[in-house]
Amino acid sequence: MADTYKPADLRAKSEDELNALLIDLKREQINHRFAAATGQSENTSRVKVVRRAVARIKTLAQQSKNRAGAQTSAAKS
Repeated sequence: MADTYKPADLRAKSEDELNALLIDLKREQINHRFAAATGQSENTSRVKVVRRAVARIKTLAQQSKNRAGAQTSAAKS
């Protein structure tokens, strides 16, 4: 899995790819939480990377949803 999730790279992905990536990252985030709770956490910096990647994906999804809504309302006018 890539260590960085740049917005330009994420914008190039389809909505299905972003949803799949989001599911994988959320799963990884849960695993990191359990590892930290049980004292087995090895790569603590990865928690920050995953959390920010989830936020980026959610932001891009919301932006594309807003753009699609704006285009639809503009087409109706």
